[in-house]
Amino acid sequence: MQQALTEFWDLHIYQNFIAEDRWTYLVSGLQNTLIITFFSLLLGLTLGALVAIVRVSHDKAGHPAAWLRVLNWICKVYLTVIRGTPVMIQLLIMYFVIFGSVNINSVIVACFAFGINSGAYVAETVRSGIMSIDPGQMEAGRSLGLPYSTVMRTIILPQAIKNVLPALANEFIALLKETSVSGYIGLRDLTRGGDIIRSQTWDAFPPLMAVALIYLLLVLLIEKGIHVMERRLAQSDRG
Repeated sequence: MQQALTEFWDLHIYQNFIAEDRWTYLVSGLQNTLIITFFSLLLGLTLGALVAIVRVSHDKAGHPAAWLRVLNWICKVYLTVIRGTPVMIQLLIMYFVIFGSVNINSVIVACFAFGINSGAYVAETVRSGIMSIDPGQMEAGRSLGLPYSTVMRTIILPQAIKNVLPALANEFIALLKETSVSGYIGLRDLTRGGDIIRSQTWDAFPPLMAVALIYLLLVLLIEKGIHVMERRLAQSDRG
């Protein structure tokens, strides 16, 4: 038994992670994955909220202004294109076509690509949250003399986001896992880090299992954080 454990350590653990400091591939890859996920989430939330507001404002306006009709058309095209094409293709187009002639960090390109992709899904989620709010709240805010933008920003949006928080959490988790295709543009993310170790040791099981376990741990941490946030929001409602 001891000999088997020793052989397993030498052949799989030591060679894949300790020898030549190969564990650093996973650490640097994890760092890039977290950076991409964080900034893509910020961009996605911002872009999604703006698109949702434009679409809701257009739908609720009896006779929308020309500029609002144009913005709504642009938003609908954006949603159709982004949700109708694979995120990997969007990443490749962003890197090799849009920024192909520009010397730019691949991490920045990935943040833009995944953020724009996430924004399309966040937009529809937030829009459904806004539509679930009683229209009387908007009318009450406007009757107090508040501008439409102020009512939307301070009254409607906070309630809408709270209502769709579980759906936004699912999008966050999906975004984290989607970043695993970043290696297609030569970016060393977590998945690419595990693949580099595999290419050096020709032992696929340990590095790929390590990558899978790290992703699983990150997802569990996100779910725990969302659960804590939902519980606190529920307590604030009762208070």
